Amino acid sequence: MSRNMILRDHVRAGILDVAAAVLAERGTSVSMTDIAQAAGVARATLYRYFPNREALLYALYEAALADLTGRLADARLDAVPTEEAVARMTRATIAATARYRALGLFDRTPREARRIERQLAAPLRAVFERGAASGAFRRDLPVHTLAELYFSLLEGVVSRVIRHRLSVEEASASATTLFLSGALAPQPAPPPPPATPPPPPVAFPERPSAPPASG
Repeated sequence: MSRNMILRDHVRAGILDVAAAVLAERGTSVSMTDIAQAAGVARATLYRYFPNREALLYALYEAALADLTGRLADARLDAVPTEEAVARMTRATIAATARYRALGLFDRTPREARRIERQLAAPLRAVFERGAASGAFRRDLPVHTLAELYFSLLEGVVSRVIRHRLSVEEASASATTLFLSGALAPQPAPPPPPATPPPPPVAFPERPSAPPASG
């Protein structure tokens, strides 16, 4: 790779990093001018790398998808117990989506929806299916309901991370605890302890009789 190509890739990656941070902070109202100013580049430079806002969002979407896919693969969800798998996928998802809000901003085509299903939704759903099949999760809620409740919880937690009210670690621990406290199958009540037998009666020695009086 030539020096110019390395420099170009470096500048592009830097712009994407800044764009991800600005979008996470300010949301969808951010303009290309805002991103150029935050990145410290001229608008012409920004447009040379990304011809329009849609192209920039798509590049961020690709980066987010690659980041989260890699995090989930590294988590090895199928190699650990269900509770640990939930903790790992929670941290991976919160860390990636808090950084890359573009994952939820890009208008997905049917092809992109299938791609997300294959790369992201399938490994996460497999954890819920495994938990239900093994009896680790409660049986009175369908798997898809558990998954919907889980992702709704994550949406709220991620918004708090974006607003700097929780760190990724705090948010991950809170979401994992809250979800598992409601999703895990109830444990049978422990048997009552055996009744304690009453203490044996205390035997007091008999009082000796008084000697007969002498006549």
